Amino acid sequence: MIPQRETATEYPATGPYPVESAPLKGILLYLPAMAIVPVMDGIAKHLSTEMSVMQVSWARYFAHFAILLPLILIRHRPAQLIPSQPFLQVIRGGLLLISTVCFFWAISLMPLADALAIVFVSPLVVTALSPWLLGETVGVRRWSAVVVGFLGACIIIRPGPDMFSSGALLALAAGTFYALYLIATRRLAGSAPPLITLFYTALIGAVLLSLIVPFSWTTPNLEQIGLMAALGAIAAVGHLLVIKAFQMAPASLLAPYGYSEIVMATIVGYLFFGDFPDYLSWIGVAIVVASGIYVSLRERKTSNSTP
Repeated sequence: MIPQRETATEYPATGPYPVESAPLKGILLYLPAMAIVPVMDGIAKHLSTEMSVMQVSWARYFAHFAILLPLILIRHRPAQLIPSQPFLQVIRGGLLLISTVCFFWAISLMPLADALAIVFVSPLVVTALSPWLLGETVGVRRWSAVVVGFLGACIIIRPGPDMFSSGALLALAAGTFYALYLIATRRLAGSAPPLITLFYTALIGAVLLSLIVPFSWTTPNLEQIGLMAALGAIAAVGHLLVIKAFQMAPASLLAPYGYSEIVMATIVGYLFFGDFPDYLSWIGVAIVVASGIYVSLRERKTSNSTP
């Protein structure tokens, strides 16, 4: 999971790195990220059967950092490595780290597509929190969509005696932290080159997890080392595509295309793990997706009508 699912809330991008207005380019960058990131999630799910979730998360961040570091040193001067909003960069990286760990833990316990569908409540979480965090007014229609969307998530989770062992609450936590991360991501758009923002995401995760992973370390074999490196490579490419997409297209335009990730997640889950959502899960997925798209379109209409 990476920041490919944008919220329905728009944030003005400010800073010395202008945001290009090229909606079609943004969409064309966004869709490939949707196609490759479930492969990373599938690798993480596989590795989590052989090592701890913390080690899998560390591999994703450390390999990501190792791949980016040479590119950063080649393409950017030392002065550019100091971001204009360092505090927000740290907060943003920490939010994604928590979301990633929760998500990897969730997919180790439940089908990939189900976990991903629950994480897709993130646009609804942003809408629900926006009156307090963003000072926005949310109308009755969007509040109704939020309620319906969470009902869809409940259909997937199906609260019962085994809900805690299913990993559903971890997926819900991942979606909540991811929503906060998306707010920070949009706030940072234009304040630094995409590679710098991407670099700090990897750096923060790699440093923090390096302090924790020795306590749950399993020595990997050659195959596992290759898969661990692949986690970072896919994450780096996917993040860069998404950051560039955010700089070219508004959040509300990209949001509906983000749901295409569920298709690839279902394919990966079925081919490699034999997981296929049952009919109730598909109903829940459809409700969550429809609610998220409605919130996005409604927000876009509201934004366009604002003088």
